[in-house]
Amino acid sequence: MAGIVPKRKVKGVDICGSRYNYFIIRSDLGCYMRSSDFKQGSDLSIYALHPSCQYGDHYFGDYNWFYIIKGDDCRRVTDLTADYDSSVFTLHPNCRGGDHYLSGFGWFYIIFQDKGIYRRTDDLTNDYNSTEFPLHPNCKDGLYYWGLPFHYYFLKPTSKWAVEYYKGKDFENDSCVAVYSVHPDVLNFLPGGLSITIGPAFGRWVNIRYANNDTPSTMIWKRTVTKKVGYNKEKMSQMTHNWNISASTTISSGGLEGLISQRQFSLTAEYGGSSVNAEKENWNEETTVEEEITCDLKPNESLYVWQYQLGFGSEPVLFCKDLKVTNKPDPPTEVPLPPA
Repeated sequence: MAGIVPKRKVKGVDICGSRYNYFIIRSDLGCYMRSSDFKQGSDLSIYALHPSCQYGDHYFGDYNWFYIIKGDDCRRVTDLTADYDSSVFTLHPNCRGGDHYLSGFGWFYIIFQDKGIYRRTDDLTNDYNSTEFPLHPNCKDGLYYWGLPFHYYFLKPTSKWAVEYYKGKDFENDSCVAVYSVHPDVLNFLPGGLSITIGPAFGRWVNIRYANNDTPSTMIWKRTVTKKVGYNKEKMSQMTHNWNISASTTISSGGLEGLISQRQFSLTAEYGGSSVNAEKENWNEETTVEEEITCDLKPNESLYVWQYQLGFGSEPVLFCKDLKVTNKPDPPTEVPLPPA
């Protein structure tokens, strides 16, 4: 089964907690999602991400603040959309280089997955009252970690059942409180999520017209071919129907669902992608257009008109504008889109 892309493989993407809500940061989309419950998919709202708050290495929050780490510095703000009350401080050397950062129980936590330890401190600048603990084996494999005032959470790798997240109180002793499945409406916003809710991405040539010359002489085949071009926005907009998209979020290039689809196509097959860059394709709403094709067709020769289509699962959602004509029933082998 294809899975969610781990945090370490996508810069500017993270999950953090603050007060009573969870936040999924998508710098590549220029926005973030807020939810009060990943299990129920409750209160899903999308907001613009301020330019100063984009492409951080790590995101985490506490009761009053959001923190964004870039390199050895940390930016602290009260609002990710407006960058309110922002200030920047330098991390203590002992607090640098973590794989994940979170806040909870009045402490900051730094996860060092490869070392199998976590560091707890109450001050990231001076490293006051800090202690290191072994990380329980069951807590080592998280894709994303985040915290709320009285619990920590982490997203587990995709299992045969579902994408789940873990709720606990002690990384050292694995004090599991509960394991929950992530709601599909939340998965759709995570990189790799569409491959789980809809199906892995595909790219393929589809035969949209066939002709055969069964006469004893060469004929000029001249026809107007009708084709779909663009993006099936209506189908893909179903994944955003439970999202409340703020007016502050300005999305172009086919809408938010189009941008998410583009990112999914660019992923490798490991995460349900096609490894292609589809940004230059027509992401306007799907239309029907006509194209005239003229070919010499020899006696007993066949003609096949192909169109390259991208989709998820078994359903195409993007119809590329270029056509290819061949004399064989086998689809072309080349990919007409640049690699991601």
